[in-house]
Amino acid sequence: MTSKPEINYYFVDEAGDLTLFDKHGRVIVGQQGVSTVFMVGVVQLPNPDLAHAVLGELRAELLADPYFKGVPSMQPEAAKTALCFHACKDAPEVRRDVIARMRSCKAKVFVGIRHKAQLVLEADALRQSSGRKLPLRSLYENLVTRLFRNILHKADRNVIVFAKHAKWVRREAMALAIRKAKVNFEVKYGIASDKPTEIRSGQPACYGGLQVADYYLWALQRMYERGEDRFFNVLRPAYRLIMDLDDTTSKEYGEWYSDSNPLTLEKIKPPAG
Repeated sequence: MTSKPEINYYFVDEAGDLTLFDKHGRVIVGQQGVSTVFMVGVVQLPNPDLAHAVLGELRAELLADPYFKGVPSMQPEAAKTALCFHACKDAPEVRRDVIARMRSCKAKVFVGIRHKAQLVLEADALRQSSGRKLPLRSLYENLVTRLFRNILHKADRNVIVFAKHAKWVRREAMALAIRKAKVNFEVKYGIASDKPTEIRSGQPACYGGLQVADYYLWALQRMYERGEDRFFNVLRPAYRLIMDLDDTTSKEYGEWYSDSNPLTLEKIKPPAG
C-alpha cells in the first residue's frame, strides 16, 4: 500500500511597507503613519482547510451577534470583517476572539524583518555611488528566499500561497525566489531540496491561512512599532524563527530569535515605541 504524500502548506503575507521617501525625495521614515519596519511572514499550517473553517465559523458567529450590529467594520458593504478577518481593521473584541480561536490551528511562524532607517542609509549610499535607486522589489524577494531556505525539503510536496494584495508579489519573481532558496540550501548543506513546489496567490477571504498570517504579523509589528507586546506574548509559542536582519549589534548577519533565543521587548534594537 502506497503511503499518502506529505504536503506542507505555507501562507505568505507582509506587514508595514517599503516607503522611504516622499515625492520630493525627503525621508519620511519615523513620521506619523509611516511604518519603521517592513516584515515578510511565512505561516505553516498542518491543516489549512480546518483553519479556514474555524475562522469562517467564528466570523458567522460574530456577524450574528447583536452586540456587533452597529459596528461599521462588521457591515457587508464595508468589505472588512464581514468578508474576512484583518487585524488592523477588526474591532478589539473581534481580535480577542480571533486570537483565541486561531491558536488551535497549530501554526508555525517564520518572519524576516528589515528596519527602514537602515534601508534609507543603503538607498542614500547606492544613489551617491551609482545614481541608482534601491531595488525595493528585490528586498521583498530576498526575504522570501531567506525564509524558505531551510524548510522546503521537509515534505514530499510544498504548496505556497502568497497574499494577492501584497504589492511585490509576482508569480515569476516568487518562483525565482523559491528556486534560489532551494539552491542556497543545497549549497550550504549539500542536501538536495528539489521537492515539487506549487506557488499560488489569493485573497485572504479565500484562504484562512492568509488571515492567520496577517494576525501573527500584526502582533509582531505592534511590538516593534509601538512597544506593545501583549498580543505577541499570547501568540509567542507559534513563532519558530524571527530574523531581525538589521540588528547587527552582536552578529553581522542580524539577530535570530527562536526558542533558544526568545524575543522580548527589551531585546529590540533600536528600542520599540
